[in-house]
Amino acid sequence: MKLTVIGCSPAWNNPGGAQSGYLVEGGGRLLLDCGPGVLARLRAREGWPRVDAVAITHFHLDHWGDLVPWVFGASFGPGRDVPKPMLWLPPGGAGTLRSFGRRLGFADQIDRAFTLEEYPDGGSFEAAGFAVTPYRLEHYGELTFGLRVENSSRALAYSGDSAPNPNLAELARGADLFLCEATLAASEPSDDRGHLSADEALDAFRASGARRLLVIHRPDELALDPGLERAHDGLEIEL
Repeated sequence: MKLTVIGCSPAWNNPGGAQSGYLVEGGGRLLLDCGPGVLARLRAREGWPRVDAVAITHFHLDHWGDLVPWVFGASFGPGRDVPKPMLWLPPGGAGTLRSFGRRLGFADQIDRAFTLEEYPDGGSFEAAGFAVTPYRLEHYGELTFGLRVENSSRALAYSGDSAPNPNLAELARGADLFLCEATLAASEPSDDRGHLSADEALDAFRASGARRLLVIHRPDELALDPGLERAHDGLEIEL
């Protein structure tokens, strides 16, 4: 299993950075989230992205916004002759995407670009040759999932966005790599939670028993303990 960090910025881009997008390769190619800047980075690697599947954790723009130019490029541009990937969305996500499409003018092109599926809230699904298990997390009331990606020998856990939640440790239980967000300088008030501090990410990692922690979704302006590993765009990790 190979991970390439396509983009790892928080809700505002780090200087020169793309927002959330993580390419996992093994038997197939699976893109986890597709935020602004991700499509351009993928196109810099190959003329048009050739992935088997895309999986979206939730519908905040920094995690799905580049689906819009992807739809247009696959309908009218260089993606027209590229096989369309499966697009795995949270429960109810197909309707959500089509609703955005009607308002933003891309509804008629969605099915030219992707084959839409909704993943289960509980249980697993197969995408790009991987077994993927969603774990429901907490993020300001938005329906949000972390995704665990496994093949016969390796496991990768991706938090997406989340407040402290026991499911974070379950998501990453014994994983080879835990991609965990740490957006905050300090904990949020207990009645309004949606992100983690670095200490909270470290707590989730320790509780999970995962082998390696990679901090993502971290503003460049926030320092990070030198003992913790911070993601950067273009980072490649072989598991």
